[in-house]
Amino acid sequence: MLSMPPVMNHQARNSSKHSLNWLPPDISNSSVTTSDLPTETVNPWDIALCVVGTVISCENAIVVAVIFYTPTLRTPMFILIGSLALADLLGGLGLILNFIFLYLLNFEAARLVSAALLIASFSASICNLLAITMDRYLSLYNALTYHTERTTTFTYLTLLAIWLTCISLGSLPIVGWNCLEDEMSCSVVKPITKNNAAVLSVTFLLIFALMLQLYVQICKIAFRHAQQIAIQYHFVATSNTSTRKGISTLSVILGTFAACWVPFALYCLIADSSYPLIYTYVTVLPATCNSVINPIIYAYRNPDIQKSLWVACCGCIPSNFSFRPRSSSDV
Repeated sequence: MLSMPPVMNHQARNSSKHSLNWLPPDISNSSVTTSDLPTETVNPWDIALCVVGTVISCENAIVVAVIFYTPTLRTPMFILIGSLALADLLGGLGLILNFIFLYLLNFEAARLVSAALLIASFSASICNLLAITMDRYLSLYNALTYHTERTTTFTYLTLLAIWLTCISLGSLPIVGWNCLEDEMSCSVVKPITKNNAAVLSVTFLLIFALMLQLYVQICKIAFRHAQQIAIQYHFVATSNTSTRKGISTLSVILGTFAACWVPFALYCLIADSSYPLIYTYVTVLPATCNSVINPIIYAYRNPDIQKSLWVACCGCIPSNFSFRPRSSSDV
């Protein structure tokens, strides 16, 4: 559960390498005219983050709208996917607001609001990914009783706990857990303190380790089920191929998540505000891109959501569309 991208305006503006070309020290005694004064330039990295935020917002807004306006998509699986899309949508909006606050509304309250929104939304995104992983594991581990035990009410209560926790984390900078009065204690993402960033990073790594363990168990259970089906129906080759495909998909899901988030989490542990700002941008940009990939992996590949999109956009469903039932354990 990590704070995301940099509310980095103060640090960026304090360095001639980044967003602002400072005036010479003796400007007040010189004959330089107003037209000769250097103007503030927009950091390309901030533009990139804003563009990523726009893409995230558009992608996930579609998912949220489809799930919200389709009555048949009210099962626990789709509720979790909708919650993930909502978290990523808020994260994308947070990136856009961060850009606006950085260059248009550069004051302390704006930085705190931006930090709060980014921490809460991306923390919720990671927690929702964990919830989806656990849902898939339970659907395989308790296949016979899953649909009776995993009720919609239980799913809503789980999500309520997730969102309350993440909103509480996001509110910490606003209630005083920030480094605005002591810049030496700042992490690579201002106004988050280094200690708070370290705690969030360690928490993320623990969540990642738990997800890794759950996916390993999912692969074992899926392989065992495939073997049982193969023995019963004598479809050994087909079963093995399907199992390998599923394991490959799980590897891509987990590998993508790790590639996006682990570098930033580790960097938050070892670095502080004295490190060059470029390193923060290089690690934080891939982390935000995870929210671009999430709707592709968890939503747009789902036949039910695809069908709803076809109906919403075209008013019909292609004749070659596959109506294969899809369970929560599918990936």
